Amino acid sequence: MKKQFLIFLFSFFIQIAFAQNNQLWKGYFSYNEVNDLTESPTRITGATQKSLFSKNLATNELKTVTTINGLSGQDITAVYYSPTFNKTIIGHANGLILILTESTGNILIVPGIRDQAGLTPNRKRINHFFEHDGKIYISCDFGVVQYNLATLGFGDTYLLGTAGQEVKAYQSTVLNNFIYVATAENGIRRADLSNPNLNDFNQWQTFDNGVWTGIVTHNNQIVGISANRVARHTGAAFATITSLMQPGVDIRSYQNNLIVTTENHVYTYNENLSQTAHIVSTSIPEMTAAFNCATVIDGTIYIGTKENGIVSTEVLNTATFRVIKPDGPSKNNIFAIQTTPTGKLWAVYGGYNVFYVPDVSSNGISKFSENGWLNIPYSDVLQAHSLSRITINPSNENQVYVSSFHSGLLKIENDVVVTKYDHTTQNGPESLLYTPDPNYKSVRINGAGFDRSGNLWFNNSRVKNAIKVLNASGSWQSYSIDGFATGYLEQDYGRMAIDKNGTKWFVSSLNGVIGFNENATAKFRLAASQEDAGNPLIKNAIAVAVDNRNQLWIGTMQGLRVLPSVDRFMGEGDLETNPIIIIEDGLPQELLYEQFITDIVVDGANNKWIGTADSGVFLVSSNGQETIHRFTRDNSPLPSNSINDIDVNAVTGEVFFATTAGLVSFQGTSTKGNDDLSQVYIYPNPVRPEFLGTVKISGLINDANIKITDIEGNLVYETTSEGGTIEWDTKAFGKYRVASGVYMVFISSKDGSETKVKKVMIIR
Repeated sequence: MKKQFLIFLFSFFIQIAFAQNNQLWKGYFSYNEVNDLTESPTRITGATQKSLFSKNLATNELKTVTTINGLSGQDITAVYYSPTFNKTIIGHANGLILILTESTGNILIVPGIRDQAGLTPNRKRINHFFEHDGKIYISCDFGVVQYNLATLGFGDTYLLGTAGQEVKAYQSTVLNNFIYVATAENGIRRADLSNPNLNDFNQWQTFDNGVWTGIVTHNNQIVGISANRVARHTGAAFATITSLMQPGVDIRSYQNNLIVTTENHVYTYNENLSQTAHIVSTSIPEMTAAFNCATVIDGTIYIGTKENGIVSTEVLNTATFRVIKPDGPSKNNIFAIQTTPTGKLWAVYGGYNVFYVPDVSSNGISKFSENGWLNIPYSDVLQAHSLSRITINPSNENQVYVSSFHSGLLKIENDVVVTKYDHTTQNGPESLLYTPDPNYKSVRINGAGFDRSGNLWFNNSRVKNAIKVLNASGSWQSYSIDGFATGYLEQDYGRMAIDKNGTKWFVSSLNGVIGFNENATAKFRLAASQEDAGNPLIKNAIAVAVDNRNQLWIGTMQGLRVLPSVDRFMGEGDLETNPIIIIEDGLPQELLYEQFITDIVVDGANNKWIGTADSGVFLVSSNGQETIHRFTRDNSPLPSNSINDIDVNAVTGEVFFATTAGLVSFQGTSTKGNDDLSQVYIYPNPVRPEFLGTVKISGLINDANIKITDIEGNLVYETTSEGGTIEWDTKAFGKYRVASGVYMVFISSKDGSETKVKKVMIIR
């Protein structure tokens, strides 16, 4: 029976210019893990999980393409450069295709496979692209799809099962006008491209019944990978070329070179299938290399690795290796970040899961500065696992402490890990007691912070003395949670915030948000709402933050709560927390109702940046009544809607988002208020006709009054600053754009003791 399956009668697409509307965003991606390569005589391009990077082989220029430039943030699984059309085609795990026009930098979004009904949703992954006569044959987990690069439209879909069912296609190739496809379940399937009915599965034959994971055309013969075997087809049967030491993971033919890759080996062959080079990962000095793919361009081998970007060497001289990759952090899945007053940023990679189970993988620490990225490897962090939080000494930003949720507390001096405080430190951190194995040690340090006296406080999970302090003098002190919390030997602790009274607020796995003040009569108190009594909401607290009005904001797995004043801890009343009620569509609603909140950060204007587990980022006003921004993967360069951590540079207003798929930042306008008006500046100035953004006035003090008038003294705008920066949309009270001219900016402090006058020129 003839079966037809057309994927689309037309192709829906959107064109996005690189960097369009993304001028306020920056990307800080890792380029270490290269999943696929594509080549041309003048360029090598590597695809990572979320980005591309390429090297011009003539100029050595490195170029990156990320979500900042218009990539989707979906997992990239295949990439191919078409020299005929000068386009790079990018395939994703969910079936989405992007087409990058290299000459213009425009990206075409082709959602046809991703959005096609009738296909099994989890079988749309794109595995490989093959070009023939202007058409791209797209190997997917369900079959093969044809796409015309000239018309930018889809052709037929080929379901290659012997009964027309979905079958995973690894790779395709063409020889003598026959298309060959290596499939997961039905061997190599073959059909005649001159047949107009190839969407009928009956027109396909089984070329070979073996298990083939890769197939290419090399020197007018079919060559494939079957487990540990590389074989060519003689016209009658497959003959083994070589037996591999490991299963093959990639095969390709380029410039008369056949390249076969396994996890730890790369083999190259000439057009006569004579071996020309053999690279073993252990032969590459100063790195532990594992391979994903490889190619050869003009006698140079380029290897896509799992942890070291692209490594290159010469076919005729494999003793020298070079690393090709842009600067970046070690990994994209960053667990926690922290900025410094001078604009540096620290990052760690985890961590623990939602159940506080430590991640004991071997990760290091990263630091970004004006000199680029410094990546401190695991070998230099004193064998500490599960690095979860960064705490910077406010009196000395070259002194950094890193919490480990398994190995204690690390101290870093001038970018070098110098000390690890753990169960062997006298009077210091303690290990939990694991009854089945009393020799097992796990020192779980997490939330930490400095008080005004320079003492470092932190929580220590699953021990009686849950609160620790490393005094500025260097001595240690502990405080027992026994008598306040039950089941403390099974209780884990999370983030910590210290308020103006020296009260330490931190989240716990069993008791919700706990406040601790060593100088209070009741040293421990619980922040909870009566309506949440017995409810898991407040117990599932994840994040705490003290805002500029001394309110405690609490993020939980099921929503948001606020303690109206941290001063209540020192009083006798209950620490009653409340939801924030907003009016939406005329009805009262709870702000962020049932959202899984992962972090809360307060900016210079007392607005709150709130990260979520699967809904992106919210910026809400100081009282929560207005949502100023909502960023997701669909409307912004966020590479993932799953936010691990957020931090704000208080001086510049740059907001950093650590997601499960990469680090990006947004140039916010809320900065910390200055001490005086001596540093006021306006940008851009002048405002030129092509500029469509807002004018920023920075260097302000809190509660400054700003009046803007035309040259004749007519008032066009007035506001009061919250923090160090305000924005003006160059409109007269939001109604119409002001005309060209010079405008006066009058600034005064709340009591009138300080004033400043600036000018801004607007050119229409």
